[in-house]
Amino acid sequence: MEGKIRTSFGPARPTATIDLTDPTVVANPYPYFSQERARHPVAWHEASGMWLTFDHASASAVQRDRRLGRLWVDKEPASYLEPFNLLHRNQMMENEPPAHTRLRRPVAAAFSRGHVERLRPRVRALAASMLDEVDPQGFDVVGEYAEPLPVLVIAELLGVPKSMVSSLRSWSQSIVRMYEPAPGEAVVDAAVSAAQEFAEYVRALAADRRRTPRLDLISDLTETELTDDEVVASVVLLLNAGHEASVNVFGNGLVAMLGAGQIPAPEVLLTIEEMLRFDPALQLFERTAIEPVELGGIRIETGEKIAALLGAANRDPAVFEYADRFVADRDPNPHLAFGAGVHFCLGAPLARMELVESVTALFDRFPRIGLAGKPLPRGTFVLRGHRSVPVAG
Repeated sequence: MEGKIRTSFGPARPTATIDLTDPTVVANPYPYFSQERARHPVAWHEASGMWLTFDHASASAVQRDRRLGRLWVDKEPASYLEPFNLLHRNQMMENEPPAHTRLRRPVAAAFSRGHVERLRPRVRALAASMLDEVDPQGFDVVGEYAEPLPVLVIAELLGVPKSMVSSLRSWSQSIVRMYEPAPGEAVVDAAVSAAQEFAEYVRALAADRRRTPRLDLISDLTETELTDDEVVASVVLLLNAGHEASVNVFGNGLVAMLGAGQIPAPEVLLTIEEMLRFDPALQLFERTAIEPVELGGIRIETGEKIAALLGAANRDPAVFEYADRFVADRDPNPHLAFGAGVHFCLGAPLARMELVESVTALFDRFPRIGLAGKPLPRGTFVLRGHRSVPVAG
């Protein structure tokens, strides 16, 4: 009965042995995902106290089944962690309909006003100016290009001054480290401080936009029915998700593409989709059972948590031919990197646009670009990425 346990409420259930904190797993989780998938599509993970999915069908079902909700519970100690809790309690990603619908609708309406396409020429100009500054003989494509570009873009979309970009990046990095398994005391302290400073800054900026509206997303949000706390939470979510996804997908995907000796396909969007599939920035998305659910041959009881492992889903050989190969022109490509269902990533059009423009600009400028050293990973599981990727043109 290896890999199974007996429970008090029924027969044996499959259990996963993968250690999500093991540096070897964090460095390359995909072989471990494959081993687990061969044994079971869904399994109980004792260390995290939740079920994990390992195949595409189960991960998709987790995100689409309305009986599995995104239910926020304040982190403890709640009084100390209130700045962090405040940002999450009031954001769309941590709520289910009807609250989710009420929080998402104004942001979706603001996006639909053409803000993304309005930024495309600006993205091209920023990409060109950044590439003008790099040394073709060798540069860090993440630190000097992929990282600053999406921060500048999302800041411009929101209406945040360019002078604040460094602070935005620092705050964001501190907050998202809280999503990793078992964050340490220093990580918690940094996240609380960052959440407090970030919220205070956005609150002041929103107050200014109410007095003097501009052509930006913060101004749009202040004219909706959202409360002050909800505007702040929405802006922080958009910035964190908006640039973390872009920079990490860019870095992960470029390393995979160059490592495979490939270049972007003539239809660059196909390559962007493969970058999203092959090594996604977000690996784990958690839900809670609102009522008992049968999924992947197991029963999830009310109150139990289940996490869709998006990276595992995107390497499922039942869905993707040569799933462990990077194929620059893969089509079709039904990856789950942006999620599915009501929580499908609202910023997906912006991320796709940024990635198409930044990848196109890089290879237009440096068609023979290659890795010039060993990439330095961030060393995190839930949000995968690289601190630096040395390249030469």
